[in-house]
Amino acid sequence: MSASSTAEAPFVPKTKVGSFTNFVDERVGGSGILREFGRKVFPDHWSFMFGEVALYSFVILLMSGTFLTFFFDPSMAETHYQGSYTPLYNVEMSVAYSSSLNISFDVRGGLFMRQVHHWAALLFVASLGVHMLRVFFTGAFRKPREMNWVVGGVLLILAMAAGFTGYSLPDDLLSGNGLRIIDGVIKSIPVIGTYISFFLFGGEFPGTAIIGRLYVLHILLVPALILLMIVIHLFMVVVHKHTQYPGPGRNDGNVVGYPLGPVYAAKAGGFFFIVFGVLALMAAAFTINPIWNYGPYDPSPVSAGTQPDWYIGFVDGALRLMPGVINDFHFEWVIFGRVLTLNVLLPALVPAGIIFTVLFMYPWIERWVTKDNREHHVLDRPRNVPTRTAIGVAGFTWYCVMWAAAGSDLIATHFHVSLNDVTYWLRTLFFIGPVIAFIVTKRIALALQRKDREIALHGRETGRIVRLPHGEFIEVHAPLDEYKRYKLVGFESPAPLPAEPNEHGVVTSKEKRRAALSRWFFEDRVAPATPAELEAAHAHGHHEAIEAGEDQKSLSH
Repeated sequence: MSASSTAEAPFVPKTKVGSFTNFVDERVGGSGILREFGRKVFPDHWSFMFGEVALYSFVILLMSGTFLTFFFDPSMAETHYQGSYTPLYNVEMSVAYSSSLNISFDVRGGLFMRQVHHWAALLFVASLGVHMLRVFFTGAFRKPREMNWVVGGVLLILAMAAGFTGYSLPDDLLSGNGLRIIDGVIKSIPVIGTYISFFLFGGEFPGTAIIGRLYVLHILLVPALILLMIVIHLFMVVVHKHTQYPGPGRNDGNVVGYPLGPVYAAKAGGFFFIVFGVLALMAAAFTINPIWNYGPYDPSPVSAGTQPDWYIGFVDGALRLMPGVINDFHFEWVIFGRVLTLNVLLPALVPAGIIFTVLFMYPWIERWVTKDNREHHVLDRPRNVPTRTAIGVAGFTWYCVMWAAAGSDLIATHFHVSLNDVTYWLRTLFFIGPVIAFIVTKRIALALQRKDREIALHGRETGRIVRLPHGEFIEVHAPLDEYKRYKLVGFESPAPLPAEPNEHGVVTSKEKRRAALSRWFFEDRVAPATPAELEAAHAHGHHEAIEAGEDQKSLSH
């Protein structure tokens, strides 16, 4: 038989759609890519949804933002409002504010789309922040995902930048006051601050160019960078494979879950519409950023009770907490005829600098302390790494104290207390709050570990008290199944690593610092129950004799 007769007949599609699809596939090889990517396995856990919420919120932001760009005019030229909102009729304002009012009251569906966009922006930053907290507390930033953690940090900064630039575009009184704060921070930079402010605003504040420049950043540069970071992030997720929570059969060499197609593709599509529906419901039912109540921006008045969106609030809070004078020490100096305003520069830059520097460097700091250079694909339970969990909660507490300080005036007015007292308490919490949070969190994590160890060895408490034949009263414990027991004992508990000499036999000061940090990390530890301890506990026979007959039935799961 000839080779030509044994060759397979070429595939001929039977429909026009099939012909078109086959034409594209033969030229770009899409079927192979989809086949390979569709077999990618992803684990299933509710906490993984936060990253999906961030992605879907960004998609909704792009769609709603595209709609708004058709009607928004980012000009700061003066005009008189001629729209349908009567209280501001014929009031002098910028074209940007006038077009924002027209979107809200004269464009069909405009107010709804404005509110969808604003709620989606808040949800995007919130879900991104919670997603990064989940990654931190479970140790998903460890090798080989350190660079993906950095990409996530850059995404968080870009999300805050996108939110701030968009928040400032309507040119109302509230957003103008926020820009005034940014102008003050920029001018506090020594030597070059006033020049940067003059260039950015196109003259003395508020200038004539800032809205147009923020508009370009908001609709072009920042979204493009966010999209680039998302693509890099998802590419790394595919390359490194997805992390998974510990359990029987799960290790660093496999992924236990469901394939992307068709299981996760269907789930992701449905979840996208759920997120979209929730945001649409919020936009339709709850007013956000009612710019018509604030009026156009005027540099002369400053309205009370104004705060920026929550994700920028920590900077405003730090500014409010910073004193101008401590006893006779002033934070504003005149050096060579130039004013150095430390009471603005320090709170605006130092806390944010500390937060993001530690955020970016932490994977390498922990790897240096633990000397653990292995690949990790199985996540930690936060309670099993008490020091890392306590560090995360301490940092989050520090952020929340500054965040709360941004609303110190509202706290004072709503709870009828002195504004000075609120400020003094928040200043105290600024320093001791993270320390208290660290100590309490670490103690709770260690207590939970001890409880897990007790349950793994002796079983779950049932509340049933039984009297033994010789008169002793005991509580009967129900045995755990293998899956739950593995969850309680299947983790590593590293011991402190002492300082080691280098190749010359010298223990360097750097190695001594690492050893001290290792001791701080791991000195307080609860080792998981060993197989020998589990075997001894289960062979004890203390409860087995009771768990017979009817008692065994009552104790079963």
